[in-house]
Amino acid sequence: MMRGKLASLKKQSLFVKLFLVTLISIIAVSLLSVAITIRMSENLFLKTFSITNEKLLGQVKSNLESYNSAVATSATQIAQSGVIRNYLTSGESDAASMSMQTYTMTERLKSIKSNLSAYEVGVTLIGTNGRSYTTDPWYWSMTAEELKNHEITKQTEAHPRQIMYQLYDGKKESGKEEEPILVASKALYQHSTGQIYGKMYVMLRDSYFQSFYENFTSEGNDVLLMNSQGQIVSSNRSELIGQTDAALLHTVTEQEESGVSSSNLSFNGSELTVLSEYLPEFDFYLVNLLDKDIAMGDMVNVKALTLTIMSIVLLSLIVVYLITRKMTKSMRGLVSHMSRIPTSGFNHRVDVTKSGYEVEELGNAFNYVLDELNDYVDRLVETQKQQRKAELAALQMQINPHFLYNTLASVKFLVQQGNKEKAAETINALITLLQNTVSNVQSTVTVRQELDTLKNYIFINHVRYGEKIRVSYFIEPDSMDYQVPKLMLQPFIENAFFHAFNQKGEGTIFIMISVQDEHLVCEVNDNGDGMDLGSSESGEDGVFPKTKRNRQLFSGIGIQNVDHRLKFMYGESYGVDINSKLGEGTKIKITLPLVKQDEESI
Repeated sequence: MMRGKLASLKKQSLFVKLFLVTLISIIAVSLLSVAITIRMSENLFLKTFSITNEKLLGQVKSNLESYNSAVATSATQIAQSGVIRNYLTSGESDAASMSMQTYTMTERLKSIKSNLSAYEVGVTLIGTNGRSYTTDPWYWSMTAEELKNHEITKQTEAHPRQIMYQLYDGKKESGKEEEPILVASKALYQHSTGQIYGKMYVMLRDSYFQSFYENFTSEGNDVLLMNSQGQIVSSNRSELIGQTDAALLHTVTEQEESGVSSSNLSFNGSELTVLSEYLPEFDFYLVNLLDKDIAMGDMVNVKALTLTIMSIVLLSLIVVYLITRKMTKSMRGLVSHMSRIPTSGFNHRVDVTKSGYEVEELGNAFNYVLDELNDYVDRLVETQKQQRKAELAALQMQINPHFLYNTLASVKFLVQQGNKEKAAETINALITLLQNTVSNVQSTVTVRQELDTLKNYIFINHVRYGEKIRVSYFIEPDSMDYQVPKLMLQPFIENAFFHAFNQKGEGTIFIMISVQDEHLVCEVNDNGDGMDLGSSESGEDGVFPKTKRNRQLFSGIGIQNVDHRLKFMYGESYGVDINSKLGEGTKIKITLPLVKQDEESI
């Protein structure tokens, strides 16, 4: 298929080839330029993005550290408060004492919570004595009893010296439409004994927690916090919260260990660039995800860029089309002119004015070749004319002596018989023949003139052979003025007189001339002895039989020369056709073009 297309392209004009090559080149250069531009823009964007977002991540980290610092300060003050410790560890008391103790603890907790006044949080305390207190009961739906046996409390007890940050996904755990909450928990214990006497819980809803980083996010540029187990505890994309992604965890831990600032990752079906920062206070990874396709799509307006490129390519093609067409116009004109030479002849020279240098040189060379060719053709035609005239003259000289020899033989026979009057008439007929043939320099005569000559010849033959061989004429009146070669029919009449009636002794020769299918047809038929042509095929020149006997009948110089003359004068499609059967006679058919006196040319 590719070879067929290449072969088809080779047959196209120079203009089409130049235009196609230029078109492909422009499109290729445009696409390559766009690809390089986009690639360079992408690299520059990613480099700038990495630098910028590293700074932004640092700012987010600073905000989170401030929050952790506030939580740590509050946890320290609560652990150091004897009022709160007394509330969480003392036993049963009367109502008045209990009310006073609760009031004093509440006021102290309010004072401590002022450290967290910059954040919308809720604080819950749970003591080993079974008492609990929540600053904002509506903030969190989980009760103190539920919290005591929750995984959050278990992790807190397992790491009493640390502030634990854990996710509570109410929708996932209880099936309630509840916003995710980030819980900071700390075990309260006596430093002297290490005995835990209570737990502190600071709750922060995810919608508020996102305020730490949401100003740094956009479409395709996401931020999330992931714990050391790979669980996403917060993100500007709420659908990701609670999910666990081992591949992302592996990527960010590798970045932390190797110190690499960014890497690529396939996340949720998208190709992303990942930047991360480890937060040791939270035991979280602060992760920034950049979707390059979305980011580059926002940076590069593909539709506008495509329209711009198409406009440039279209404008370039119009300019290239006009320039290429103008450059190849003279070449196409030269090719068109040269292609018409076979039908229009060699006399149409090429006009090379207002052409390019190359076309002008080609045109001049072509005109020179035409001039030389015309001269050569003229000389060749003249040479052929002279050659044809010489050949025709030689043929006529062959015909006339042969005819004269036979005629004089007949006159000699008459004189020997003593028939002087018949001999005189024969000599008069011979004189008339000579006037119409030898003295006439023309090679053709009219049918009427040829018949007059033929009748004189037949008269001479009747004198010699008698009246046993009769001649009948069937001449179409409209054919009388057409031209035929001189002495064209005489050799066939002569052959019929000499050979056609050797066995029968008598018979008739029929001479028929008519116009058939735009041709002049002359026929010489006889009802004599005939010949067997069935196994002979055509003989010499496609006219004369091959057998030895038949060649003798048609070996006269005149008969062969008639066929040669016709082909010389009119072409290979004209000439003599012979058909014969034993006992039935012979039919000679001569086909000629319709030529009148003023149309004759040799």
